[in-house]
Amino acid sequence: MTAIATAAALSLPISLSRSSKLSTRKGVRGGFMVFAISASNEGGELVNKKNPWGSLFDVEEPRTRVPQSKGKFLDVNQAFEVARYDIQYCDWRAREDLLTIMLLHEKVVDVLNPLARDYKSIGTLKKDLAELQQELAEAHKQMHISEARVGATLDKLAHMETLVNDRILKDRSTTATESTASSPSTSKEPLGTIERKTQRKSLNVSGPVKPYHPRLKNFWYPVAFSRDLKEDTLMPIDCFEEPWVLFRGKDGKPGCIRNTCAHRACPLDLGSVNEGRVQCPYHGWEYSTDGKCEKMPSTKFVNVKIKSLPCFEQEGMIWIWPGNEPSTATIPSLKPPQGFQIHAEIVMELPVEHGLLLDNLLDLAHAPFTHTSTFAKGWSVPSLVKFLTPSSGLEGYWDPYPIDMEFRPPCMVLSTIGISKPGKLEGQSSKQCSTHLHQLHVCLPSSRNKTRLLYRMSLDFAPFLQYVPLMHHLWRHFAEKVPLKITITVLFSYMVLNEDLRLVLGQQDRMINGENVWNLPVSYDKLGVRYRLWRNAVEEGAKQLPFM
Repeated sequence: MTAIATAAALSLPISLSRSSKLSTRKGVRGGFMVFAISASNEGGELVNKKNPWGSLFDVEEPRTRVPQSKGKFLDVNQAFEVARYDIQYCDWRAREDLLTIMLLHEKVVDVLNPLARDYKSIGTLKKDLAELQQELAEAHKQMHISEARVGATLDKLAHMETLVNDRILKDRSTTATESTASSPSTSKEPLGTIERKTQRKSLNVSGPVKPYHPRLKNFWYPVAFSRDLKEDTLMPIDCFEEPWVLFRGKDGKPGCIRNTCAHRACPLDLGSVNEGRVQCPYHGWEYSTDGKCEKMPSTKFVNVKIKSLPCFEQEGMIWIWPGNEPSTATIPSLKPPQGFQIHAEIVMELPVEHGLLLDNLLDLAHAPFTHTSTFAKGWSVPSLVKFLTPSSGLEGYWDPYPIDMEFRPPCMVLSTIGISKPGKLEGQSSKQCSTHLHQLHVCLPSSRNKTRLLYRMSLDFAPFLQYVPLMHHLWRHFAEKVPLKITITVLFSYMVLNEDLRLVLGQQDRMINGENVWNLPVSYDKLGVRYRLWRNAVEEGAKQLPFM
């Protein structure tokens, strides 16, 4: 890693890229010696003046010096050498683009020079300026392309570093295996079997769904959208296999109490809200937002209190803290990015364990195979799908899809998708797309086989849609037909649930019967694997959670 960082600092991919067309422009020779046209002298002759920045561009094109590999794989030194030449090419390319802009600037100076203006008509000047503006725009466009190449190369270097490290570890493992195999008491299992056993041991999600660990409850969980909780609304929810009811108190603030009357265990959500208190429909006992019984008709009043949870409202969502530890002071922000308008907020109850649903949401490589009737219809199957992310993070972007994605603990998935038309993905990154769709998925663990899914969709285009009558009900109709991961067609996009749900339900059935749903992770499973490792660390009580 230190070697790569040092190489990046010395120069700056795409080692076998085509040579730039701009290198043959007038005024550029060999190693980028720069000459600008200055004002004419008394004799009317133009003189060449060497640009003081010329030495900056005196760099030889590194393409011809890229090392060639005879074997199928590069060794560590060859890999770092290729990386170094990639960086040098990117630096050379950037210098070339900058040089083009400087030469065009010199031309502009020449056109606007007071001495030269006398010999040119206004029409000629306008024509020259228009041509120069076009050339300058092309040069700036080329510069932006170079910036994108720099980013792509850095990603390549990170990927190459991972491959090199994996190769080093594999070589070490092979050496260790060979040395232990020479001992007669040592097992002769092949390296691949050992690696698979290690994977299964480190990531085993099989057997009947175990009860949720108490440590997983010690987080703020969003459970409802504010717009759905009216002053007279009782909203029953299940969270970690316990029944709760949400309502608003006298002050309008939300509260969350156990959905069971202390008297005869009647569900309180069957009752009503009376002056900011929940009234039980059986005998009229009334409870405030802190769980205290304040009215007990037809009998002598006694002090009774049922369990309540810390409840808070922020940015259009209702949050609860179901854990036994003291709640943290801060609640994570789930607001859409700047420039996005919320168009739909939908809540659904799904018959799957929330971890399996998160696994599905954090995976995009299945789209060309699963969603062939919806948004991925007609998609070609990429030769390689990668999720590029920092070594210690829970966010990144998909390659080759223009989609950014993040897992936000404890149960949220945020994604930004670049789109050009409803149902069509375009570009190599979301930043290259002109219009975007932002999605929020909240997978609340209701029980071991049920998830409360909160879905929010936001767009940075077509703001008028949010004012169309009954549009919210239209989104809900589409969501109930097919919602889940990526957005797509019918007006702008909608979730795709049925195609995923049948697969996840099948996984859950196999898992209950003992199958490991994470039996053999591969490279594009990176984000899902990190979620599972994070969850394991929480349940094991790790002091420092990974990827945070």
